[in-house]
Amino acid sequence: MIVAKTHIKVSLGYFLLAALLGVLLRTFVVTPMPINYRFIVHTHSHIALLGWVYIALTTLLYHLFMDKQVMDRRYRRIFWFTQICLIGMLLSFPFQGYALFSIIFSTLFLLASYWFSAFFIKHTPRSFKVTKSYICIKYALWFMIGSSIGPWALGAIMTILGPESIWYRLAIYFYLHFQYNGWMILALTGIFFYLLEQLQINISARTFRYFFLTTVLGIILSFFLSTLWTGPQLIYYILGGLGAVLQLIGFGILINICLGNRMALKSALPRLQFNILKSVVFLLMVKMILQWLTAWPYFANLAASVLDFTIGYLHWTFLGVISIGLFFFLEFFRLIKLSKMAITVYLGGFLLTEGLIFYRGMSAWLGWPLFEDYSKFLAVGSFLIPVAVMLVLWPYKFNRLKVEA
Repeated sequence: MIVAKTHIKVSLGYFLLAALLGVLLRTFVVTPMPINYRFIVHTHSHIALLGWVYIALTTLLYHLFMDKQVMDRRYRRIFWFTQICLIGMLLSFPFQGYALFSIIFSTLFLLASYWFSAFFIKHTPRSFKVTKSYICIKYALWFMIGSSIGPWALGAIMTILGPESIWYRLAIYFYLHFQYNGWMILALTGIFFYLLEQLQINISARTFRYFFLTTVLGIILSFFLSTLWTGPQLIYYILGGLGAVLQLIGFGILINICLGNRMALKSALPRLQFNILKSVVFLLMVKMILQWLTAWPYFANLAASVLDFTIGYLHWTFLGVISIGLFFFLEFFRLIKLSKMAITVYLGGFLLTEGLIFYRGMSAWLGWPLFEDYSKFLAVGSFLIPVAVMLVLWPYKFNRLKVEA
């Protein structure tokens, strides 16, 4: 428990750093600074995905599934090798972008993720390997490994075709799609099934099979939605749309499971946790609907032509579904202490910035006027995110300051 809490604090430290870099990027638009904007974007995205989410998820998986007394030493080797990779990226991306050292550390990180996946699949106790939660998480790890095809392909694409090739963007979208939908969201779903198993809530094998098949097949096929900006043949729209529908069906099955066990969940969860869970369900539903809309040619072209819609969707998924989902599980399994103030500030910053990003997209689409000092409001709203993360990292310190005041 002590090791897990320490490692979660490390992941939250990365989240704080990524959030501060996000504030820096939005402040740059208001007040130009002597930084390379694109290099900071690369740093921000890598530390957010690989520092915050990856470390938090792998720590949770180890804490919940592994025999800690036997495996502690092996796991710590993987953990600290991963930290070397992250620190290397942190010290190279801001100064050179994608270049020799950042590519070396990014490549080593991929190897670290393979190492953890093999370690987890091999050493998880046999008693867990028949559970629904483990099945979801095992496939989530395979999706994470599969997503790395994108980064591996980038080197060859840049050498042979150049960064202006459509294959360059497709490789990035392949990575992001299977990271978000395959690895992160499916792993969180697996942890949710673990929670249900701990509460002794039984899910029939038939129900789980329908959920699992529709969700996994939907994740695979919905990748084609990320190719529609190229204006491909009709079959790609059909496959992408089918994937989005299958994911919606899987989500519907999951909602039905939650509703069928609503009273058991409500009685087992404190009010704050139950409300956070409901928020995650709502955010995931909106995410699924937005994804389905992009299967239609008009909305696919709109998402491709208005960058703010894509940015808003990605942040909705990452800051909303994934990060708030992580907060819920970390709080439930007592790895963090989440105060009402912290989650309120976080939701305030998230909803404010998402509203502003989507509003700018709507203004580009429908010709709405963009109000004065828009960029300043967006920068100020972004600052609420690192404030909320600090409230999560140091709840007792802030509570003590509040009492003394």
